[in-house]
Amino acid sequence: MRIHAYAFAYAFAVSLAVVGIGPTLATAQTAPAPGAVITLTDALALARRNNPALQTSINARRTAAAAVRSAKGAFLPSVNTSMGGGYREGRQTFLQGQAFGSTNDQLSTDASVNANLQLSLATLNDKRAAQANQNATEADIATAEQRVRNEVTNQYLTALQAQARAALQDTLQATTQTQLQLARARLQVGSGTQLDVQRAEVADGQQRVASLNTRNQAAIEIVRLFQAIGIDAPAEAKLDANLAAPPAIDLPAILEMARRSNPALGAFRAREESARRTQASARSAYFPSLSLSANVSAFTNRFTNTGLLISQSQTSTLAGKASCIRSEEVRDRLGLPNNLSQCNAVTFTTAQEAAIRAAQSKYPFDFTRNPYSLSASFSVPVFNGWRREQQVEQASVQRRNAQNDVRAQELRVTADVTAAYLSLSTAQQTVVLQEQNVRTARTALSLAQERYRVGAISIVDLVQARGDYERAETDRITAVFDVQRAFAALENAVGRPIR
Repeated sequence: MRIHAYAFAYAFAVSLAVVGIGPTLATAQTAPAPGAVITLTDALALARRNNPALQTSINARRTAAAAVRSAKGAFLPSVNTSMGGGYREGRQTFLQGQAFGSTNDQLSTDASVNANLQLSLATLNDKRAAQANQNATEADIATAEQRVRNEVTNQYLTALQAQARAALQDTLQATTQTQLQLARARLQVGSGTQLDVQRAEVADGQQRVASLNTRNQAAIEIVRLFQAIGIDAPAEAKLDANLAAPPAIDLPAILEMARRSNPALGAFRAREESARRTQASARSAYFPSLSLSANVSAFTNRFTNTGLLISQSQTSTLAGKASCIRSEEVRDRLGLPNNLSQCNAVTFTTAQEAAIRAAQSKYPFDFTRNPYSLSASFSVPVFNGWRREQQVEQASVQRRNAQNDVRAQELRVTADVTAAYLSLSTAQQTVVLQEQNVRTARTALSLAQERYRVGAISIVDLVQARGDYERAETDRITAVFDVQRAFAALENAVGRPIR
């Protein structure tokens, strides 16, 4: 039976295509325009697309998906194809004095397709374990995204706080310039001293240095922000200082949300499920397994010297004709019926020569199929030196460890959420107190300026009042951003946005 070579070529091509590598994914930067106002939402969206650490975590999704496909592929037969060729010299082989083989050089090609399938309970559990690991990978990606969100949010708040401090120093610089003008005016009217003017000049110079340093620190924090985002900082980037106030928080509801949706906790739970399936897979070694296989192969060959084949066929035809004539002549002499005329008609025709040439020209695309084979086996394990028991015990320990990891993460989430909630409450109360302190310090500074104007206090007292106001306003700025940081820490502990 003949089998067309394209069937083998197709199977061979499929086997090569299975190991193909998919296209490489590229992450495109979408940097904001120079001078654009970047909100916190914009910064987080840019970080999700461009943060290198997050993109590395996302790449694990492809590995997990490939593992699931491989586990599902265990339910499909593995197919292997092979194709080979050979050359044999036209020389006979002698065995116990007998000559075997052709004297014509010969080319040969063979091809085969094999399919094998093995089924057991371990195959099913391995698939479910791979799916659980894929769920764990997705949870790890969500954890990485939340980690980047927390990092970018904190850096955004740091940059805003640095800008607020720079604005405060610029305001204080205007205050020191006013104080210097007052000191010079008092010196001119004779109610002040040159020492007061010099002290005011020193205070103004120090304030200029402080303003310069805070503006530089604000610029540095902007650069650090875009480093956390994963792109280069655009020129003259501006941040939106209008941050939404944290919503009202109910601690029991937030704790319940964290227990349900915290990605790190979800990853531990998924890995505990994977460990459970791995344990079941190890126990399935006590159960029988089924193995199926099928094989089909074919071959083709040709002789290199077609003329020799034609000559051999002609010789064989003449020999057959001579033998026929001898037999029929004997029958004729014995007076028996004979077909001597038919023997004389035997000859090597051009059609036979054309057939030989056509058969040789089909190489290597005309195969002759060998008998196919099918087999099935049912294996029942009996004893393997307690290796199964060892594997089951190891899988059981891994599952118990995974359960302990889940419990530890649950306790960690509860503690982190509770601590972040308490810190947020404290920070909100601190803001109220710091605002009162700022109002008091601002009033004291205005009063000190008026008293210095009329000569009731010295420049030292005025500088002291300005310092008190600076510290109070700096503490208020810190307290305001501590509220936002505490809320970001609460979201990070919960594992998802709360707004």
